[in-house]
Amino acid sequence: MLTNHARKIFLLSVLSVSFLLNVDAAPPRKDLYQIRIYKLRTNEQMQQLDQFLKDAYLPALHRAGIKKAGVLKPLSNDTAVVKSVFVIIPFSSMKSFTDLDRKLRRDESYMTAGKSFREAPSDHAPYDRMESILLEAFNGQKHWILPEKKQGNIFELRSYESPTEKLHDKKVAMFENGEIELFRKLQFNTLFYAKVISGSRMPNFMYMPSFSSVDDRNAHWKTFGADAEWKAMSSDPVNENKVSVSHIDSILMQATDYSDL
Repeated sequence: MLTNHARKIFLLSVLSVSFLLNVDAAPPRKDLYQIRIYKLRTNEQMQQLDQFLKDAYLPALHRAGIKKAGVLKPLSNDTAVVKSVFVIIPFSSMKSFTDLDRKLRRDESYMTAGKSFREAPSDHAPYDRMESILLEAFNGQKHWILPEKKQGNIFELRSYESPTEKLHDKKVAMFENGEIELFRKLQFNTLFYAKVISGSRMPNFMYMPSFSSVDDRNAHWKTFGADAEWKAMSSDPVNENKVSVSHIDSILMQATDYSDL
């Protein structure tokens, strides 16, 4: 028979194991997103990058436990001198983000399939440069929501920079306390809303609505601008909407045929 002391130790052990199992089984608190932006100039570079992402990088992400990642190209690429390719990767935790490079380097299939891209000579570099942005999802949408239709969608990556941390917090609060719900009501089909926690432009946050076409996108924004809730929200002096954002970027994109989006 167990003594009272032994019984207490046993019960504490059971509770500790149960707690650890529940923590492990619990869904992630909120997503992190990495946006990798490749800059390139030539068709040869674009072909090299497409081949690397399609045949090496995305399959390796899947093997590393990342079920879906997006590869998108701006509509402006057709006429731009410097072209861009955006790779959007969701992570369940900071650890999964920091562990990814180690997992890739241990993936023999990835190292073989990506060898020519990763070890390209300097006079035939497959891209001019690569930028990485790390973001944390808003509380109002903790996990990304992918569009039901995979092909033909228009994605709009919107970036909102603020002049100060205080005004940035004001604009984020405006989203958390009404604007996200308004976007849902008006069916903007937004993949994510997320704060930039590491990047070249801060304080900043980004979000990405999706539409069936450019005309559909324009119609949605026209409806949004005329909405009574938006007019009340944007004119409320508490939100300081007119001064809370110093710069907005909007990039219209389409997913590649090998993207998971």
